[in-house]
Amino acid sequence: METSPSTGSGRAKKVRIRRIHLEEDTGRLIHDQDKDASLVDYNRAGVPLMELVTEPDIETAQEAKKFAEELQLIFRYLGISDADMEKGQMRVEANISLNQKSNIPGLDKRSGAGKNQNLGTKVEVKNLNSFRSVERAIDYEIGRQTELLESGEEVIHETRGWNDVKQETFSQRIKETSEDYRYFPEPDLPPMTLSAQEIERLGNMIPEMPAARKERFEKEYKIPVASTEILVNFKNLGDFFECAVSELKAWFESGKIKTDLDKIIKLSANYIITEFPKYIPTTGEIKITPENFAELIYLTFIGEISSSGAQEVLKEMFISGGDPSQIIESKNLKQVSDEAELEKAAESAIKNNPQAVEDYKKGKETAMQFLVGQMMRETKGRANPKVAADLIRKVLKK
Repeated sequence: METSPSTGSGRAKKVRIRRIHLEEDTGRLIHDQDKDASLVDYNRAGVPLMELVTEPDIETAQEAKKFAEELQLIFRYLGISDADMEKGQMRVEANISLNQKSNIPGLDKRSGAGKNQNLGTKVEVKNLNSFRSVERAIDYEIGRQTELLESGEEVIHETRGWNDVKQETFSQRIKETSEDYRYFPEPDLPPMTLSAQEIERLGNMIPEMPAARKERFEKEYKIPVASTEILVNFKNLGDFFECAVSELKAWFESGKIKTDLDKIIKLSANYIITEFPKYIPTTGEIKITPENFAELIYLTFIGEISSSGAQEVLKEMFISGGDPSQIIESKNLKQVSDEAELEKAAESAIKNNPQAVEDYKKGKETAMQFLVGQMMRETKGRANPKVAADLIRKVLKK
């Protein structure tokens, strides 16, 4: 699979999969260092689990974190698991070794193999249950092993745990060989051979993967990369966004929308990313309909309602599931378009704030912002700020 490491380069990196196999969970050990004791938790005993092992292609802690995040996304897109690390649905076990450059003193201080196959002694850090722990544990272990080797000591082949409070790894046991684990294959499971046609058929059943969706969103919707990543990482938001865009496109094709469709699409993405998490968990159910949301975005874009008004309407939509037009009407949030009424509000703002008027005439632009605010107050937030500023300038010229 390919991931995009957090290196700032944006390049994709291929991480090879060595094998995937099924196991049966026997339980887990909980090590209490303060009490110098270990407990055995059998709550998950007998639960089947899948173990995925990569080739040593991952070279930094940041790449390991990114790979784990990408893998979690794939599981969620396939619908096979929520892969929630805090709930124990997904765990990471990092194998870390440092490269030793042949015939060259010192170390190539990187984890993994990269292009150099002179791997050092491997240390496994078990049961990391958060992406942050994955990154910090690997960084710590790289530093620990580096200090050992530079001081002439050897790295012990062992299993270590991660102490999240002390932010350090600790020894659990000397690493056994695969024979010591007493692993054995299931003798009653025969080999399964799939034809090329069957593999193709199964491949066609796989939904669009996160990397493909990210590339498509950037090309099709022309939204910023940062926005695309959020809509891809939180699939429910991305699904809702596409449904809302489908509505906007239909209105555009029917002639209902006669303005820049790309700008409306960007506005809809911005509202979903910034406003939705205020009212729902990022993985939660979205109760408002894409049709109603698309209507709200359109009304906001054409100036029927202000940005602050749109936020108020959206909040009400999440509470009641109501129609945006009805909410705007009931709350009297429609922006004032009557020029006579707006000019009256501008005159009032100017009359009641002579010092701000004087400051503006002296070149202080912040004074204009203050006057616009006063005008918005006069109209209870229903004036378009740009129109308000233009009208204040117009009245001042009289």
